[in-house]
Amino acid sequence: MGLCKLFGVSKQAYYQHDESKVLLKAAQESFVLKYVRTIREKDPGIGGNKLWYMYKHEFSGNKPVGRDRFADIIDRYDLKVRLKVRKPRTTDSTHGLPTFPNIVKDFIPTGPNQLWVSDITYITIWVDDYHYIFCYLSLILDAYTEEIVGWSVGSTLETKYPVEALNMALKRLEGKKNISLIHHSDRGCQYASSEYVQLLKEHNIRISMTETGDPKDNAQAERINNTMKNELLKRKRFTNIPQVIDAVGKAIDFYNNERPHMSIGMMTPSEAAVYDGVVEKVWTSYREKAIREKLAALEIPENSLPLTVGQGSPSGLRPPVNP
Repeated sequence: MGLCKLFGVSKQAYYQHDESKVLLKAAQESFVLKYVRTIREKDPGIGGNKLWYMYKHEFSGNKPVGRDRFADIIDRYDLKVRLKVRKPRTTDSTHGLPTFPNIVKDFIPTGPNQLWVSDITYITIWVDDYHYIFCYLSLILDAYTEEIVGWSVGSTLETKYPVEALNMALKRLEGKKNISLIHHSDRGCQYASSEYVQLLKEHNIRISMTETGDPKDNAQAERINNTMKNELLKRKRFTNIPQVIDAVGKAIDFYNNERPHMSIGMMTPSEAAVYDGVVEKVWTSYREKAIREKLAALEIPENSLPLTVGQGSPSGLRPPVNP
């Protein structure tokens, strides 16, 4: 033991010192874990920087660990504050499949089953306190009644789940005649797939798609996504897909049959389903206002000045050179 001789210590003293270092390190780590867990019980969302500041202040003069080691302990024992959920991408418009133009830019439905809007959103499933995966909710909304007419929850973004939602919605059309319906969605690969498009065509449903990535082009579908996640399912924590399916089913039943809606005069969607004609909103839709003003301006007999009769050449003909 050359180092022992060099520093003038015995082997026994060396090993005792080494053992005490190990014990001290273990004790320090134990104190860090206990302290962090105690604070997290009081404040589950407190960040690492504040924890380090509080720990350093609490254990000042009692051999606190350094900042890097403190961060390493938190990391090794999965005590980091849960990070913000990474939003998955639910729309892939780079698929190369045939798409359709937006034919509802100036369209305002005046009754049920004239316009359905569709979209897909994600719902978080927690594997444990710090790890998560996603499932995906496909929704179809009647743009006139605001009723959710079709939905499906799937573990992936496969087309079969939007197709399930569409088949649910199509059941509502059974026995109905003289239906003139448009289906509007984004240009995602699910809605542009041959399976989905063929199903719409088989039921004589016209197809409309957004032409840009602007959420305003499918604003009604975006709104129901927000209502579902940030109101109906707010603060709900899921650990498996059956829980999600159960919660979504109950939320949709409440939404369709009990919750009043400002876009349909504070009726419920199921009440609006027996109406037709213009339903007054409790808020101002500047889009609909602009469309109605545009259509009113095109009503020539009411909005144009009479033309006066005057001399001239017939339209499209040049006047004679020598009158």
